[in-house]
Amino acid sequence: MAVQHETELYAPLKAFFEERGYVIKSEVRHCDLVGVRPGSDEPLIVEMKKTFNLPLLLQGLERQRLSPEVYLAVERNRAKKGAHNQRWSEITLLCRRLGLGLIAVTRYKTKPAFVEILCAPGNEALYTPGPKVVKRRAEKLLHEFHERSGDYNVGGSTGTKLVTAYRERALRIALAIEEGGGEMSPKDARDRSGVGTAAAILQRDYYGWFRRVVRGRYALTPAGAEGLRQYAHVVDGWRRVAATAEREGERL
Repeated sequence: MAVQHETELYAPLKAFFEERGYVIKSEVRHCDLVGVRPGSDEPLIVEMKKTFNLPLLLQGLERQRLSPEVYLAVERNRAKKGAHNQRWSEITLLCRRLGLGLIAVTRYKTKPAFVEILCAPGNEALYTPGPKVVKRRAEKLLHEFHERSGDYNVGGSTGTKLVTAYRERALRIALAIEEGGGEMSPKDARDRSGVGTAAAILQRDYYGWFRRVVRGRYALTPAGAEGLRQYAHVVDGWRRVAATAEREGERL
């Protein structure tokens, strides 16, 4: 069954790697899918496209500066016409030579998608070492991954506002102000939200969510209240985690 949007590949890929012990999050510093195994500092990166093409290949080479574990994922649909759907062995050989992993995703109407690894990153004798990992960029990727409380985006999204770690911090501050009476000092916002950079976020006001009422006092703007409504699913996720932790604490 042909995919209409590359985002349709995300769910089966996420499930596939979660079954193999990865924690998966999407759209982390422009990477479609990022996975981290507990205790590991080397991320898995997957870039997705509906079909194999040069932009995807170049994207994969660029991602090798962040991690040696880079996969390219495309749909496998025998009904499609075109050279790229008839030459899987040659495409696989190309990826092997470049040290890139290749995944084919076959979707069906009545059963779950089938995810097949055609080659893994750098595991073949033909492997030519890719670009050297840029340590600072890799650290930024992992920092963004770990700072996010969950996976609130869909990999492969374009033209949509992403839930980044920074947006989550701004949401926590907005929630603290709303629940704290509608007006708050940066210190109180920091203490109530748990965001150590609350003062800087309030002063910068990147999203237009906050306004200074008087010196040292901030309130939510209508845009801030709308932001809390728009990202209510994120706030609900925090509350579910907190409730679960509380129940676990009671059992202990």
